[in-house]
Amino acid sequence: MYQFGSLPSLAAVADGVLTGHLWLTEYLAGGHLRFQMQPSGLLQFGDRTTVYDDPEALPPQYRLAVRSVREQFNREAFRSTDIDPSAVVFHGVATFTTGFAYDWDQLPPFVGHDVWVSDAEQYRPPDAVDTIFETLGLEAVNTIARERRARDFDPTTYTVPPSAWGDRTAAGVVVRNKTTGRGVIWPDTAPTSNVPHKTDLETLVTEFVTPACLDRIVATIAPPVTVEQLATRVHEHLWHEVFGSVIEVEPPVALDVIRQECRTYLAAD
Repeated sequence: MYQFGSLPSLAAVADGVLTGHLWLTEYLAGGHLRFQMQPSGLLQFGDRTTVYDDPEALPPQYRLAVRSVREQFNREAFRSTDIDPSAVVFHGVATFTTGFAYDWDQLPPFVGHDVWVSDAEQYRPPDAVDTIFETLGLEAVNTIARERRARDFDPTTYTVPPSAWGDRTAAGVVVRNKTTGRGVIWPDTAPTSNVPHKTDLETLVTEFVTPACLDRIVATIAPPVTVEQLATRVHEHLWHEVFGSVIEVEPPVALDVIRQECRTYLAAD
């Protein structure tokens, strides 16, 4: 499955990027997630370095994004194209917290930014990416500017705008041309971290698993809702919104605490 390399700072690669017409998109904090449809119709997933035969084997902070893609991806629309599905790799961001706060009720668990077609040995152009992801039922990355002439663009005076997904400056802006050149403009100041300061696992879990949180997640599950279903979903959201890649906990321990909270919630319903 085709790998997507780490994005360099634009300052380091400006000569290879600032040519022709540029597209500017929001850089989203999280983890790289790629996937490909197999002949069977099943989706195979990978992070930046590893491809997994079992989607459940991905690290827990990726699982909400994986679930979202598996449930929303329009396989029939994809099969109706004249492209060999096995030749296409979709790339995007699993939007778990890395210390950067977003509006988690608005930001999708997965946001796509690139489509690789191995038959052509190239990425689809940026003006096609939005349409592709929309057609397949997935969200594409927020576009800030289209077709900006490189000769009129000065990255040294550019100010990173507010995020489309939170009340703060974006984590960065990806500048790309219509070939393979791309780099990131970072904001002048690092974002204030929302990493939990408390280290007691049970306290972190119980502070997250409130009745309002459970109401929100229950609304996404077809009834009847079981303790195990709800606990699994809450566990995914906890890693997505709180733990991410910024805290080390054993998932089974967190799940035990979550199960008890869910059991109490459903018993009172």
